[in-house]
Amino acid sequence: MSAPNHDSIPAWTWVAPVLASGLLALKLAHVVPSDSAPILILASVLLGAAVFAAVHHAEVLALRIGEPFGSILLAVAVTVIEVALIVSIMLSGAEGSDFVARDTVFAAVMIVLNCVVGLCLVLGAGKHFEQTFQLQGASSALAVLGTLATLAMILPNFTETTVGPSYSILQLEVIGLEALLLWGVFVFVQTIKHRDYFLDTKVAVDSAEAPHGIPGVRTALLSLVLLLISLAAVVLLAKVLSYPVDAGIAAAGLPKSFVGVVIAVIVLLPEGLAATKSALVNRLQNSINLALGSAIASIGLTIPTVAVVSLALDRRIALGISPIDITLLVLTLYISALTLGTGRTTVLQGAVHLVIFAAFLLVSAVP
Repeated sequence: MSAPNHDSIPAWTWVAPVLASGLLALKLAHVVPSDSAPILILASVLLGAAVFAAVHHAEVLALRIGEPFGSILLAVAVTVIEVALIVSIMLSGAEGSDFVARDTVFAAVMIVLNCVVGLCLVLGAGKHFEQTFQLQGASSALAVLGTLATLAMILPNFTETTVGPSYSILQLEVIGLEALLLWGVFVFVQTIKHRDYFLDTKVAVDSAEAPHGIPGVRTALLSLVLLLISLAAVVLLAKVLSYPVDAGIAAAGLPKSFVGVVIAVIVLLPEGLAATKSALVNRLQNSINLALGSAIASIGLTIPTVAVVSLALDRRIALGISPIDITLLVLTLYISALTLGTGRTTVLQGAVHLVIFAAFLLVSAVP
């Protein structure tokens, strides 16, 4: 199989955002009804296509700027999409919108650490048996992720200033700032101070797999423009679909918290596929960078942004998760520490993560 040509832009990656923008223009001009079933189905398809297009263009730019900057760019792009979907639900004023940020961030962490990591380890081990990665980088990233998850989703349940799983205004401001600063320090360490901790120690790719070509300046600039258009389309389409998604989940008899699972799946699917592909070609370090980096960005960028929105709109947000979810989060962080604590992985470790993910899906649909 020949290597993909990154100096050309696949047609679907520009057709998708153009069609999405066209549909939005027709809606804003009141040419098409926004509440009809065919329009909602088309908007859903174009939303998914725009998400994939955005991640594709982010990947092209990532190849241009190199690792680990590429993984950071992908994580930021995915987080922008995640924040857009969360804020659109919050602004809709639907029942349970105060909890959507918490549910989405928790679902993102569980999907990344259990589903994405589990699939990478199982599929990678199936092809390469035992795989290796840099222990220093993985343990550093997991330490940051565990701290952010505890501060954002467990600690709010035990504060005394407010009643319920929420921070006071001052607490929310401080925690949001701490999350942003910790993400910034992590990015500094990953890209400058200890960049070598997050790079593959060796390139162990099948000989049949050709190396990725570095895209040219023209292609990178076009991808940057299309990335911005795709992200804008995702933001506006999310606003259009926010209420129908909430209504559909309620009609299916699922709990309101399942909205967060749906949002997390939408935004993490392209990046999860990219991480899985890296594991299949024995680039597990890149898979871990993508997985843990996206989870850290999901908390370190999403929580401060949502906090600013909630304060600006004078809207209360609940961040503390339930005792069931705390149990799953603590178990996930504990198992992740064991998995990423040796620098080597096997299929058994991946199977454990997938079992935890299955338990998370079960209690999400049937609390």
